[in-house]
Amino acid sequence: MPHSLVLNLLPQSPIPPQYLTGRHLHALFLTLVSSVDKTLGDRLHDSDADKAFTLSPLQIDSHFKGSKRGSQLQYSHQQPIPAETPCWWRISLLDDTLFSKLTQLWLNLNPNHPWHLGPADLYITTIQGTPQSTQPWANACSYAQLYEQASDRETTIRLTFSTPTAFRQGKFDTTLPTRECVFNSLLTRWNKYSGIDFTDIAIESIFPSFINIHTEILADSRSKFIGLLGEISYRLLGEVEPMQIKQINALSDFALYAGVGRKTTMGMGITRRLSY
Repeated sequence: MPHSLVLNLLPQSPIPPQYLTGRHLHALFLTLVSSVDKTLGDRLHDSDADKAFTLSPLQIDSHFKGSKRGSQLQYSHQQPIPAETPCWWRISLLDDTLFSKLTQLWLNLNPNHPWHLGPADLYITTIQGTPQSTQPWANACSYAQLYEQASDRETTIRLTFSTPTAFRQGKFDTTLPTRECVFNSLLTRWNKYSGIDFTDIAIESIFPSFINIHTEILADSRSKFIGLLGEISYRLLGEVEPMQIKQINALSDFALYAGVGRKTTMGMGITRRLSY
């Protein structure tokens, strides 16, 4: 069962921008995991381990002065986040094993226990795991429900790529969100975790109908990542079986939890479906 959890955070001191990278947030997540299951934390730290989670960049609360609204997330910070600035951080978990291992963390959350992000102490004040009118990134739904609730008639799919997104092709990256790159990425993760295999989805029937994207460069001291941001609408054209329409709609709804493309455990490829 995939979960999209939003952790609301309050820093007790300024967070320098060099500690707001995907690498440092990845380390913070592993610290959270290790606090309840050190063996699991060590296993997730292994570069070859199955990483059934995604992480967003740290976001300044939408109600706080100076923050941005909209579907695009803030993926880099040039200035420190001041102390006492309400923030949030999205963690998605793609299988029940990982969620159940972390249940003790959520149930025994101590709002007075500090977590460290670089030199800053953070308090986790609350965790949201169900849909909120002001927080579209919190949700939970079983794979069976995702499939059952997916429309077998809706032929338009609108996706927003909310943090820089790129796809691996051979030895290199591409930022072009072709139907194969986007939907094969979702299909691979769906088949890996859902227990409901899709074997013949109608990728050849998916065509882009609206494109509003651009690329951005995200660089830190170690590497440079080029990814796309923006929105794309896809249409299903031709004679497509209702079951195949249902499968593609289920994959599109699954994007909220799975993200697409590379480095989703480092804050990249965070994607969700938009309603019309």
